[in-house]
Amino acid sequence: MRKSIWLLSAGLFAISTPAFAQKTDTDKGAAQPTDGATSEAAAVDNAAQQAPQASDAGDIVVTATRRNEALSDVPLAVSAVTAESLENSGATDLRQLQQLSPSLQVSSTSSEAGAGVARIRGIGTVGDNPGLESSVATFIDGVYRSRTGVGLTELGQIDRVEVLRGPQGTLFGRNASAGIVSIITAKPKFQLGANGQVDIGNYDSRRVELGLTGPITSQVAARIDGVYAKRDGFITNSITGEKANDRDRWLLRGQLLFQPSDATSVRLIGDYSKRDETCCAAPYLPASDFTTAGRAASTVKPLLQALGGVVNDNPYARKAAWTNGFGFQSKVKDYGTSGEIVHDFGGAELTSISAYRYNKWTRGTDADYSNLDILHRAFDGNSYNRFKTLTQELRLQGEALGGRLDWLVGGYYSNEKLKVSDNLSFGSDYERYANCLLISSVLPTAISPSPIPGSSCINTAVASGTLAALQAGQVPGVTPAQRLQLLGVLPALLANPARPGFGSIAAALGQPTATLNNASLLDVYNQTSNNFALFTHNIFDITDRLKLTLGLRYTRETKDLNARFSDNNVICRSLLGSPLAALQQLPCFSPAVPGGNFAPADSKKKESEFSGTAVISFKPIDQLLTYASYSRGYKGGGFNLDRAGLARQNNNGPVLPSASLASLQFAPEINNAYEIGAKFNGRGIDINVAGFLQKFDNFQLNTFDGTRFIVVNVNRCKNGLQGADRDNDPLTGACTGGTQPGVTSKGVEMEVFARPVTDVAINLGATVVNTRYGDDLVGTNGAALTNALFQLPGRRLSNSSSFVGTGSLSFNPKITDNGMRALFYVDARHQSAFNTGSDLDLEKLQTSYTVINGRIGIQGPDRRWAVELWAQNLFDENYLQVAFDAFAQGSGTERGVRQGFYTRSSQLYGAFLAEPRTYGLTVRTRL
Repeated sequence: MRKSIWLLSAGLFAISTPAFAQKTDTDKGAAQPTDGATSEAAAVDNAAQQAPQASDAGDIVVTATRRNEALSDVPLAVSAVTAESLENSGATDLRQLQQLSPSLQVSSTSSEAGAGVARIRGIGTVGDNPGLESSVATFIDGVYRSRTGVGLTELGQIDRVEVLRGPQGTLFGRNASAGIVSIITAKPKFQLGANGQVDIGNYDSRRVELGLTGPITSQVAARIDGVYAKRDGFITNSITGEKANDRDRWLLRGQLLFQPSDATSVRLIGDYSKRDETCCAAPYLPASDFTTAGRAASTVKPLLQALGGVVNDNPYARKAAWTNGFGFQSKVKDYGTSGEIVHDFGGAELTSISAYRYNKWTRGTDADYSNLDILHRAFDGNSYNRFKTLTQELRLQGEALGGRLDWLVGGYYSNEKLKVSDNLSFGSDYERYANCLLISSVLPTAISPSPIPGSSCINTAVASGTLAALQAGQVPGVTPAQRLQLLGVLPALLANPARPGFGSIAAALGQPTATLNNASLLDVYNQTSNNFALFTHNIFDITDRLKLTLGLRYTRETKDLNARFSDNNVICRSLLGSPLAALQQLPCFSPAVPGGNFAPADSKKKESEFSGTAVISFKPIDQLLTYASYSRGYKGGGFNLDRAGLARQNNNGPVLPSASLASLQFAPEINNAYEIGAKFNGRGIDINVAGFLQKFDNFQLNTFDGTRFIVVNVNRCKNGLQGADRDNDPLTGACTGGTQPGVTSKGVEMEVFARPVTDVAINLGATVVNTRYGDDLVGTNGAALTNALFQLPGRRLSNSSSFVGTGSLSFNPKITDNGMRALFYVDARHQSAFNTGSDLDLEKLQTSYTVINGRIGIQGPDRRWAVELWAQNLFDENYLQVAFDAFAQGSGTERGVRQGFYTRSSQLYGAFLAEPRTYGLTVRTRL
């Protein structure tokens, strides 16, 4: 029987107050699971509570290879963070983990529940579109969570978090093309124990955490943990005083650990959590236009204000405005069960992990992020994402060849049923706002200089006079082409003087009562995914110091999509194919479907892919490990769950929807990665260094252009495109030759953990990375990319900094003879400038910033209690998570003007802000 020995210690870069484990047996002496990412094998249960006593950390054990191995012996870039390290930094969810890990970045956009994204080495997938899965996989107790948002909530008591950088497709399957974050929760103990924690802070924050564990019988232990957290929002509605971006969530998790013999261990976990929050509001970035002469006053802001809109464009005043009754309601119900069985046969060990997960996120959204009712999703139960996921994993592992071969084989199956319902609607102010935009673009002189709030902004007298002059040919300065264009449009705009604009257009199209106001859609997608995989991972001891690791995984996946689309957008439907089709771009950003109902035949996507790894590692001396590796990662393809993807494009915008759901498909993402590294495990200091090169074929890009989600695969054409991928034409830039990787990520990571004297720990981490698109970019099979992505070629990916540095200092000295201690802790993360928008608009740039957290306190003997004062973002650093194009509020971008595509850019931008300074008091006890 293989005894598993677990050390609850932090990784080299992230330990603040290290918890040093000792090599002892478990409470019961039973066989323990060997899969560190999925379970906890034997450990000293109190290790995380012991004070650091020596300058040598000893063996730090992680389970990144599904085995218990000393961190210094694992030939890949992996870090582990203990619960104590996260406590010191104040982390309660995945987002705060980035403060301790320079290569990791976690952020969210329109929702924390459904739009979270984790990035490693600058690679990740924006989570707004449920049809895409993350490039960074999230595991909790070995159970795969298909979307990052599930980690942006309370985690409860945990033992540690492991961050594996680079593709992990061999052992962890698809959708780990950039890395994984594996969370291992605290397991039941066979000694009675309890923990409690109360946090209070500004923004009326309060958080309570309770836990109880102990034996039921000599063979069964139990554990129950609960967390409740509530906090006011930090975005204020400047009109009503209502708060947004708040917290209101709870988690309950229960576990049973059954150890009938030394050879068998069974762990059952059940959890249930709820969130009922208002997230996420967004103020505007400073409003302005950009012209060939430079910055100019905004032309869209006055239109909004004339109609009664409030434009809060001083973002860090943290004020916004949204439509009364249509805010940012977000309710999440998440629950699941899992069972892990480990049995040691003597010559081999079998691990089985079975799990079922349910997650439903119901939302309401003021999608234009203004107090005008332009676009919204009503919080009526018809807008939600729902996941039902069943997974089963089996692994068999053991040793052969006299212990020189450590072999592992396994199989994996998952079934996921995803249902997405979307009830997007134009609001009651939409038509008059659309009229203002239309007239201002067609005939700016017809905009009323002082429109009355609530009225149309069209000066019909000016417009009618212009029409008459055009018909008489008496308008100086108007070219013949411009005259013909205006004569083709103005009569329709003025056909009904009582409803100039789109009301008149509707009359001209034979729909005199049709209106854009409250035109709505209700689209429902049902996607079923079945994933089956076989894998093996083997470590050969060529000599005592030279090892070869070979792994291979075969994955077969099918996705079946059924969808139905319905809407009542009569004006849009009438415009399509009419002589006025050029006016469709504003009201038809999401194309109306024929007859108001559209149910194309089901579409199926099948994939079969190999992923794998090969690693050669060598220890020239006991304290130094060197390695070189190749890994192939795979992220599954799928469907863009946005009806805009059905539209075919021409130079006038979208035309009638495609008759096939196949037009929504996108291809799998493949990462071929190369890495060299060294790990030095010395007395008083540990150093990790890794250099890497990653090449992504069919990189999956999800971006929002202000009206729709664009999902494309990004590649590079082997033949030059002569700049056709940088122009303003959606039909140019196809590749006539083969393609190659469209995205590369290369750089160096370093982690240093120093323990110069007892009770002092110093962490330093740095990542220097160049993650960028190539030139001559194309889509799947060499298709031309949309002109909305003209800024991508040759530039750094969004949310990818060239440099990130982290550091922490912990001093935890005894202050009394009976074991009381003081705690002085500080950590920092510095990130260089990056673009927050996936379309790389210059206006979305975030300059470099530094976030510092601090904590001071007193801890009782054996840390049985603690009282601590803390601050997150101590110096109240202001920075963006993501900037985005405000819906239908202007157009263009600064680079477009600079490249001569147009003379003026008028786009307004919204901003999802990072959290401001928070501070408070923690009281903690452990028994």
